[in-house]
Amino acid sequence: MTYTPPAPFTTRPTLQGTFGMSASTHWLATASAQAVLERGGNAFDAAVASAFVLHVVEPHLNGPGGDMTGVFATAENPGQPVVLMGQGPAPAGATREHYLAEGLELVPGAGALAAAVPAAVDAWLLLLRDHGTWDLDDVLAFAIGYAREGHPVLARVGATIATVAELFTEHWPTSAALWMPEGRPPRENELIRNEAYAGVLDSLVDAGKDAPTREARIDAARLEWRTGRVAKAAVDFLQTPHRHSSGTDHAGVMSLEDFAGFEAGYDAATTFEFRGYTIAKTGPWGQGPALLQTLAILDGFDDDHLDPSTALGAHTILEAQKLAIADREAYYGDADVPMDYLLSPEYAAERRALITDSASTEFRPGTVPGREPFVPPLRLKYTPPALAGGAGFAGVGEPTVAKSGETRGDTCHIDVVDRWGNMVSATPSGGWLQSSPAIPELGFCLGSRLQMTWLEDGAPSTLRPGKRPRTTLTPTLVLKDGQAVVAVGSPGGDQQDQWQLLYLLRTIVGGYTPQEAIDAPSLHTTSIPGSFFPRTWEPGGAVVEDRLGEDVIEELVRRGHVVTRSGDWSLGRLSSVTREPSSGLLTAAANPRGAQGYAAGR
Repeated sequence: MTYTPPAPFTTRPTLQGTFGMSASTHWLATASAQAVLERGGNAFDAAVASAFVLHVVEPHLNGPGGDMTGVFATAENPGQPVVLMGQGPAPAGATREHYLAEGLELVPGAGALAAAVPAAVDAWLLLLRDHGTWDLDDVLAFAIGYAREGHPVLARVGATIATVAELFTEHWPTSAALWMPEGRPPRENELIRNEAYAGVLDSLVDAGKDAPTREARIDAARLEWRTGRVAKAAVDFLQTPHRHSSGTDHAGVMSLEDFAGFEAGYDAATTFEFRGYTIAKTGPWGQGPALLQTLAILDGFDDDHLDPSTALGAHTILEAQKLAIADREAYYGDADVPMDYLLSPEYAAERRALITDSASTEFRPGTVPGREPFVPPLRLKYTPPALAGGAGFAGVGEPTVAKSGETRGDTCHIDVVDRWGNMVSATPSGGWLQSSPAIPELGFCLGSRLQMTWLEDGAPSTLRPGKRPRTTLTPTLVLKDGQAVVAVGSPGGDQQDQWQLLYLLRTIVGGYTPQEAIDAPSLHTTSIPGSFFPRTWEPGGAVVEDRLGEDVIEELVRRGHVVTRSGDWSLGRLSSVTREPSSGLLTAAANPRGAQGYAAGR
């Protein structure tokens, strides 16, 4: 058997050039990043400008009240991947005892009790200060312009607002005022504005206007974010109880000290060698190492088992993912996680031996010496008692792809590479407009990342004050021969690494071009406990694009997978940029699904 060749047609070309490449989940963010490169900025300037634009043009998918993670390499040190840590911790008042006393069984999926300390803005400013070259006012000008002067709104934004319109009008009036000023969701291509957020960005620029250096001006903006109008407005506003996804009303627990006490930072990347390439991810405070564990399991198979377009390959990949993600649930968190053992060849061989010709419907974490694996509640469905008999709570969880394959939106993603060799992959998320009530003075709301923590005691990701929730945000950097060569990532909650895995297998093993890999049929498992409220799972579940083919899908069913067909073009939100160090050739590619992501470059 040979590896399935790529389709002869691609939806777009893989862009090629030598000057600079940008790719993201929205064409305005990509264009803004590329404009920065054209005016002499580097990849970090471009990524930061793009990120703030995404806050404005994809408010249903991310916001300044949310979080982000990135992984990058600099031209000066191209062989050292660095993680940009923009995941805030639980506030001091976010104790499991408080939540249980509030009558909660799960951390809500929407509402202020789900909010970690906002971290995205500080992380982006830190990256700009340390590795960018532009001043803050120039970088933020793109986002300020779109917020103040308006931008044509996506149909998906209006559809998302329509989904939560009743919630807004009945329980979150400040959100209705911001997103439905005429009493209705915005229509596709209407110009919408967010003057309040433009004012927040102005305040960040003004905070440093008298500082003597670029770095000092950025640090002044960071201090203003942590201790100024944003923190004060958010804390004051969230003291008033409001409706949560539990169906009950609660006040937030965020304090001024929580805001002031957090600073973004840098982490060492967790890496794994696969077929001559180094794959770099976050630490186990994110889900990224589960991709590395999956690669470790798959590395012991021949290429026939690594082809997602065949029944054998799809089955093997799905089974390996279940095993790796079971370990994610059992061992990962903001704690001491034995990654050396989990990524060891011996452990990978033990896990690989569990894969048979039939689909598993069990939750099977591995055994780590001296550790007791946490087994989460394995709920097939969950309705909060306060909503029993009702229609549920719109807008909970991450705005991603439903288990049925229905597209509800996504998180966001950015990849940039410049002509000097700086390369960054970043996944901003959280703080989407349906996370919690909008704070009127700020034009945005706080995020809901704490829903990834458990109220059960003893889990590596049990809710604890000052601890980071185990985020799903998981960008990827790939290195070869000591040089960063690929930045890739995808929105999609629990699916992010599953879809990126297919890209890595098809490009590294199958020889696909980036656009060929992004366009190729996708699939993922739902036979895992979900990271988002209401945290259910579907034993044996697999979601596939119909383009995978009747024969392959029927064989997966025969093997015992509970298959959901999602349509021809529904799964995956990938983008990527690449660099060939010896020639300086750059490429970029972006996802055609949803007609929103774009790549640009020359």
